Amino acid sequence: MELPALLLSLGSLAYTVATFIVALSIIVFVHEFGHYIVGRWSGIRAEVFSIGFGPVVWSRMDKRGTRWQIAALPFGGYVKFLGDANASSAGADEATMAQLSEAEKRHTMHGAPLWARAATVFAGPAFNFILSIIVFGGMLFFTGIATDQPTIAALKPLPVETQLMPGDRIVSVDGKPTPDYEALGKVADELPAQDQITYVVERDGREETVTGPTLIPALVQSVLPASAAGDAGLAVGDVIVKANGKPIPRFDDLRGEVQASAGAPVALSVWRDGEVFDTTLTPRQRPVTGEDGGLETGYQLGISGSFMFEPETRMPGPLEALKSGARMTWGVIDSTFSAISSMVAGKISTCNINGPIGMAKATGNAASAGLTSFIWMIAALSTAIGLLNLFPIPVLDGGHLVFHAYEWARGKPPSDRVMNVALAVGLTVVLALMFFGLSNDLFCK
Repeated sequence: MELPALLLSLGSLAYTVATFIVALSIIVFVHEFGHYIVGRWSGIRAEVFSIGFGPVVWSRMDKRGTRWQIAALPFGGYVKFLGDANASSAGADEATMAQLSEAEKRHTMHGAPLWARAATVFAGPAFNFILSIIVFGGMLFFTGIATDQPTIAALKPLPVETQLMPGDRIVSVDGKPTPDYEALGKVADELPAQDQITYVVERDGREETVTGPTLIPALVQSVLPASAAGDAGLAVGDVIVKANGKPIPRFDDLRGEVQASAGAPVALSVWRDGEVFDTTLTPRQRPVTGEDGGLETGYQLGISGSFMFEPETRMPGPLEALKSGARMTWGVIDSTFSAISSMVAGKISTCNINGPIGMAKATGNAASAGLTSFIWMIAALSTAIGLLNLFPIPVLDGGHLVFHAYEWARGKPPSDRVMNVALAVGLTVVLALMFFGLSNDLFCK
C-alpha cells in the first residue's frame, strides 16, 4: 500500500474509532446517570461514577462524596455504590458493611429496601429509552413531520418528465383516492410498472389532471454501510434505470430483479446528474421482510427507496413529537425482537449480530453522512443497549432484576452460592456473545 493510501486508511480508522467512542460515551453516561440519580433519590449513596475502565485520567469529588471520573478504557462505565464489593454491584463488601451502622446501611445498595434497589437497577435501561425518545422526538420537532394530506414540497431530480409542481396536493393517483399517506403508500404498491402515471392534484384552489413519474421510482434514498451498493459507490440521488437490461420504473421492480438473481451479479444502468453509467453489483444475503411480515433471508444491494417528492411538513407540538419519538423507539425494540426470533427460527443468518467492529463502522458511516444521521444512530444504539441490558442474564441489569423478583417472591435473596454461580454463568454468556459478535465482524460478509 502506498503512503497516501495508508495515511487515508489510518485517518478513516481513527475517525471511525473516535465517533464510536463519542457515541458510546454519551449512551453510557446516560445509562449510568439513570442508576446514579434514581439511586440518589432512593437514598442509596454513590461512591464512584466512572465513564470507562482502568487507569483514571481525570476525576473530581462532589459535595455528596461521589467521585466523578473518566478512565483510560472508554468502552463502558459504572456506578459503584456504598458497600459494593465491585463495580457491577454484584456483591457486598463485607468489611465495609460490618463497619456501618444500621442507619448507614440503608444508604447502601445491599441494605436499601427492595423497591429502591429494583428502581435503581431498572433506571439505567429506562434512561436509555428516554434518551432515544427525546432524541427522536427532538429531531422531529425541529425538522417537522409530514402534513396529513400528501402535498409536494419539492420534486426530486429524475430522468422522467413531469407536470407535477411544488405545492400540489395529491388528490388521487391512477384513479385511486389518496387522502393521506397511508392511502398513498397502498396505491404505490398497486401501481403498474410504467414511467408515467396520471395524477389528480389540487393546485391554486382547483383540481387538475396531470402526469408524472411513478410514486416510488428506483431512486436511491439511502445507502447502507458495508453493502454492495456502498462498495460500488452508489450515492443518494442515483436512479436505477435498468437492471440486467430491463427497464426499472419502480423500486419494487429493482427489488424483484435482485431477489430473482439469487446472489448472482446484477448489471445496472444508473442515472446521476443527467448522465448514465453502468456498474455491476453482487447482491448480498440480508434479512428481508417476507409475505407474512416476518424476516427471512433474501438478497439486497443495500439501498432504500422513497417517494419521488419531498413531502410538505409542519411543526409538531412537543407532546406530539415525543409520542412520535416513543413510537420510533418501540419500532427499534420491535425490529430487534423480530430479528432475534427470525434467527432462532433459522429464517435469517446469525451473521446479523454485530460486534464492536460492526457497530463502530456503522457509527462512523452515520457520522460521515452528517450530524443528523449521527444523532439518529446514537438514539438507535441507546435503545439497543438499553434493551440488551434488560435481558435476564446475570451481570446485566435484567439479571439483577430477576434476583430482585426472586427475593420479592421468596421473601429472601438467593444464597451467596447461587449468586456466585449465576454471576459466573452470566459473565460467561456475555463474553461468549461478545466473542461471537466480534467473529461475525471479522468473518461474515
